[in-house]
Amino acid sequence: QVQLVESGGGSVQAGGSLRLSCVASGNTNERYCMGWFRQAPGQEREGVAFINTNFGTTIYADSVKGRFTISHDSAKAALYLQMNNVEPEDTAMYYCAAVESYGSSCSASYQYAYWGKGTQVTVSS
Repeated sequence: QVQLVESGGGSVQAGGSLRLSCVASGNTNERYCMGWFRQAPGQEREGVAFINTNFGTTIYADSVKGRFTISHDSAKAALYLQMNNVEPEDTAMYYCAAVESYGSSCSASYQYAYWGKGTQVTVSS
């Protein structure tokens, strides 16, 4: 079991930056796919960025490539999402998620077993 708690959301103007954090507790010694999803009102949940905590491989949604960077600090059991050059379309609730994985890559299509409660990001134009 893993518990996830997000922080770092807030309001920012378009073109600005924000850094989201997700701290994991519980059984953090396993290998995980961890990532960020987002959901805007009236829209489907979207996978944003994912990282394999053992191999360090990352994948990004096309909509955030070149602007967002996902990283993981195993010593702190923390996941980060650095959001640069944000756009109003990035406005959403952002969720941290994790699932045990023994492969070398991750995907938004995996059945993520552990979820945080979310942190709101609002980008104004």
